[in-house]
This record gives sequence, C-alpha cells and structure tokens, in this order.
Amino acid sequence: MGAIHSDTAALIRKLESIAPLAPDEKAALLRLPLRLKTVAADQDIVCEGDTPSECCLIVEGFACRYSLTAEGKRQILSFHISGDIPDLQSLHLDVMDHSLGTLVPSKLAFIQHDDLRSLMRNQPRLGDLFWRDTLIDAAVFRQWLVGIGRREAYGRIAHLLCELLVRLRAVELVEDHAFNLPVTQAELGDALGISTVHVNRVLQELRGENLISLSGSSLKVLDWEGLQEAGEFDATYLHLVKKEAL
Repeated sequence: MGAIHSDTAALIRKLESIAPLAPDEKAALLRLPLRLKTVAADQDIVCEGDTPSECCLIVEGFACRYSLTAEGKRQILSFHISGDIPDLQSLHLDVMDHSLGTLVPSKLAFIQHDDLRSLMRNQPRLGDLFWRDTLIDAAVFRQWLVGIGRREAYGRIAHLLCELLVRLRAVELVEDHAFNLPVTQAELGDALGISTVHVNRVLQELRGENLISLSGSSLKVLDWEGLQEAGEFDATYLHLVKKEAL
C-alpha cells in the first residue's frame, strides 16, 4: 500500500468545484494511498482492451481520452486537467473501451480500485460525488456531440475554449482570463473533427476579432462575452458550485 500524499489536494479542488466537502471527507481523501508517476508527453496511461486494477488521478498536466479507427485515425473524446480521474469508470467496467494518454509531461497518481471502494464504503457521500462527476463527464460528451454534429468549426473551437477556461478556473489554474493550453492544433483538430489547417484559420479569425490572444501555449480571453456568443456557450452543463462572473 502506498504512502499518504498531499497530491490528493488536486482531487479535492476538483470535487469542491462541483459540490461542498465536509472536513472529514477531505481528510479521508488525503489519506488515500497513491502511487505517483511522472509520464512523458504522448504516452498511453491505459489502453483500449486493458483490464486495470487502479484509477489515474491527474495531479499536474494534460491528458485526453481517445479512440482509433481501423485506419489509425484518432478521435479525441475529451480533455482532462489537474484533479480529474478520467478512468473512474474502470471501477465498474472491467475492460477499457477507449484509451487514455498524456498530451504533455504529466504527474499522475494511481489509486487502487480496492482503496477507492473502501473510501466509498466509509464515506458514502464521496461515492455520490464521484457518481456526480461521471454524470458531468456525460454532459460534456453531449455538448461535444452537439458541436461536432451541428456547429461550424468557428463555433466548435470557441465553445471548447470557453469550456476549458471555465474548467481550469474552477481548479484555480486561470489568472486574469489567461491559462496554459498545451494542446497542438492537430490535437484540437482530432478533438473537433476538423483539419489542422482549418483549426489554424479559425484561431487566426478569433485573434483577428480580438476575442483571444495566443502566444505559444499561453491563451488569454480578451472578450469573454464575445467568445461565449461565438461558441453559443452556456456553462450550465458543467454543473459547477462556484458560478462567479468571469
């Protein structure tokens, strides 16, 4: 059994963004045994077809769920940030039906299924909270489906940037509407079903309209209301507890 780690603080920040936590619940989370590992960029954490016995908490970094077609084309299904446990469903689904991988060098914490089950037995409300988190994941999937099926590329990218700003802000990773976006244009294309060239064109358009500024991986939203309008963005589906105006 691993040692007790303060790295669970990332998970606490995430859970507190979707529901209040009692002191004893925070203490129980901090006692979770973790196995820490630093993983390079573009590495699989768990693969389709695997039967994992532990879940992965992202302490620092950026990861994605993805699936590959028979021809090797990748569809990114979701992006994941500090505090997320993207493979929580492996507690109940024995076989992974998609893969999870890093996009940048990331610090990960692995939690044994048995330890999570014990936590939920001793703290039933935390079990409810993990269930709430998976339901929010499903809400995000629905929004992405609407975007890919019904929005033009301009709206898809604007909506995703709005979503990432709100999610990162909820775990205290945004300062003055600016955040680190360590995602390549090819990866944005894989997530949104558009070509890298089209992604570049839309980003240039958003910059030209003074909605965003982008320098390397540093993105700043210059006109929050304008970007929301461009992406038809309404944060309700993220079901955050803290809803202060940006």
